[in-house]
Amino acid sequence: MSRRPTDESDFHSRPSKRGSRPRTKTRPEHEDAVTGLVTGVDRGRYTLLIDENLPDEHSIIAMKARELSRNRVVCGDRVDVVGDTSGEDGTLARIVRITDRTTVLRRTADDTDPYERIIVANADQLVIVTALAEPEPRTRMIDRCVVAAYDAGMDVLLCLTKGDLASPDALRALYEPIGVSVVTTYRDADGAITPLDEVRAALAGRTSVFVGHSGVGKSTLVNALVPGARRTVGVVNDVTGRGRQTSTSAVALRLPEYDGERGWVIDTPGVRSFGLAHVQVENLLTAFDDLAEVAEECPRGCTHLEGSPDCALDEWVAAAPDETVREARAARLDSFRRLLTARA
Repeated sequence: MSRRPTDESDFHSRPSKRGSRPRTKTRPEHEDAVTGLVTGVDRGRYTLLIDENLPDEHSIIAMKARELSRNRVVCGDRVDVVGDTSGEDGTLARIVRITDRTTVLRRTADDTDPYERIIVANADQLVIVTALAEPEPRTRMIDRCVVAAYDAGMDVLLCLTKGDLASPDALRALYEPIGVSVVTTYRDADGAITPLDEVRAALAGRTSVFVGHSGVGKSTLVNALVPGARRTVGVVNDVTGRGRQTSTSAVALRLPEYDGERGWVIDTPGVRSFGLAHVQVENLLTAFDDLAEVAEECPRGCTHLEGSPDCALDEWVAAAPDETVREARAARLDSFRRLLTARA
C-alpha cells in the first residue's frame, strides 16, 4: 500500500510527471525565417511561393507551427516560414508567423452567424463574376458581395459573362452609380471568351479575388486569363437553373504580363450565400464619401434606412438646388440604402 504524504515537504519532494523543464510563454524569434506568399491550401498543407519575382523563385509545401493552431492561414497571406525551404520533393517547412494583412475579405454563413469566415487576405479588388443568363443574375447576392468588399476596403469589378445571351445595360445602370466598374464578356462563334483585353487591363498590377455562383463561367474565365490554370468547369442544371460547384478550394494564380504589369487572381469555390453579420453600418457608409459627410448630422442611433426620422440624408436630397441635382442625390441615396438593406 502506498504511503500518503504526511507533511508539506512530501508534496514538494516528488518530481513532476511532466518533467522538470520550466514552462515559459516566451516564443522564439525565428530570425532566420523567410517570407512566402500562400498560393494554395489543401487539408492542412500550404503551397507557398518563395523569393517572388527573383531568380531563385520557387514553391514549397508547409504546415502551421503549433503556436498558430488557432490562426487561420488563407490564400493571399504573406507568412514567415522556417525549416527546409528548398522546395525539394518530400520537404516540409513550418509557418511560424502571419504578417500584417492589408485587407481581409470575410463572410458569414448567414446574417445571424457570429463566426466570420476569412475568404482571402491582401487582395485589393473583388471581381464578382455574374452570368447575364443561364443562370439568371441575382442582384441581392451581388449587393452582398459589394457590401463585403467595401467593408474590407476593396474596389469592386462586376464581370458580366454570357453577354451574347442578354443585354448588360440594366446591371450597368444599377452598379456603376455606386462606384462599381463593369465589364462584359461574350462567347464568339468558336466558343472562345471575348473580349479579354478590358478584363486584363482591370486586373493588371492588382491582386483580385474572383467570386460567383457555380455555373456563371468563373472558372472558364480564369482558364482563359491564365493559360494552364486548368480550373474545373461546371455546367448548369437544366431543371434548377443552378450550377454545380466544381472548385473546392481557393488558389492564387499569376496572370501573364499585360501592358507591362502582372497581377494575381485568386479563384474561390462557388458560393450560394454571403452572410454579412460582420459588417458594421459605419464601415459601409465610408464607401460613400459624400453621404458619410452628410450623415454626421444625423441624430444618434439613426439607421439611415428609408423612413428613419430626421435622417439628414433625406434632408440633403430635399435641399438640392434644382431638380437635376435632386434626382442625382436621390439615386445615390437609393443605391446606398439598397446595400444597407442587403446588410440589414
